Amino acid sequence: MNRELEKLPTPAVVIHMDIVEKNVSDMLEGARRAGLKHRPHIKTHRSGYLAGLQVEAGCSGITAAKLGEAEVMAEAGIQDIFIAYPLIGEDKLQRLLDLSGKVKVSTLVNSAVGAGQLSDFFEKAHKRVDVLIEIDGGLNRGGVKPGKAALEFARSIRELAGIRIVGLMYYGGLVYNSRNIEEIRQYAREERDTLLQTAKLLEEDGFRMEVLSAGSSFTGKVPEELRGITEIRSGHYIFNDCGQIDAGLVKPDDCALRVLATVVSKPDEHVVIADVGTKSLTGDMCHYRKGYGWICGYPEVEIYALNEEHAFLRCEAENPLQIGDKIEIIPNHACVVTNLVDRVYGFYNGKFQGTIEIDARGRSV
Repeated sequence: MNRELEKLPTPAVVIHMDIVEKNVSDMLEGARRAGLKHRPHIKTHRSGYLAGLQVEAGCSGITAAKLGEAEVMAEAGIQDIFIAYPLIGEDKLQRLLDLSGKVKVSTLVNSAVGAGQLSDFFEKAHKRVDVLIEIDGGLNRGGVKPGKAALEFARSIRELAGIRIVGLMYYGGLVYNSRNIEEIRQYAREERDTLLQTAKLLEEDGFRMEVLSAGSSFTGKVPEELRGITEIRSGHYIFNDCGQIDAGLVKPDDCALRVLATVVSKPDEHVVIADVGTKSLTGDMCHYRKGYGWICGYPEVEIYALNEEHAFLRCEAENPLQIGDKIEIIPNHACVVTNLVDRVYGFYNGKFQGTIEIDARGRSV
């Protein structure tokens, strides 16, 4: 570990910007080769600065989960925002209407109730908002079923004057169960085929399918399997994490976000304690690996438990870590970590560049 990292107070979240730039470039290049646009999901980093970096590199806009995130991104200068979440209730519809007066904004619909509320609100303001119909990707968490069910839903909201149906969106969350690249390719083909077949039904009924949006951080890395749709929405590819390592998509050196910690105790020869817990490192688990992250340079050491302020690290042989040692941990799930801190430390080729504000932290409403 270099001296500049050693100087940081711990626990600290570090982003290696040289890796970020490569990850952003690689994803964009793959998308371009497959004829796809890239609209990254910013829930991974929640940073206006990093969203700006993605758009400047060539991304077509961004995806946000929540209005609060979208509002922050608009203030940061992002001009094209898709809100991939059903917006229910007058408070949120008013905020969406206000946002639509500042930037290009679109959202999804997945129920007649939600579509009706959205349409009524915008129609009263003499405006229309572009919407994508959300297609269930297997998680059963909100999308309408593909095929004829999607067609019937589209017909049921066709005459709503305050919305304009411009296409379909799909989130294939089951792909994160994949063990290897071949399983990911299969999920990607299912994602593509489901969208294209459903879009064909709607087009034959007179709907215009301008946008077919899919592509997770897993399937976005096999863009050749997604040819035919229009855009991908990969998110945590910007950092990568243990989930990507386990699936064989990346190596540890491709992971830009690390959590820096200090060993503070050694209760026995096999176990050490580090000063990082669930308040700084996610408690999410991976499907096919033990522990709560990858310790750079010490793959034999397992983070086997977390308290709020403590990480328990063990090794079958004598633990090589000693009190005072600093370690970099690649988290299992990078998206959670940025929502735990107000700012992160940016490094480029090992040199400290400054802090980066997580300005949409906690903006979950």
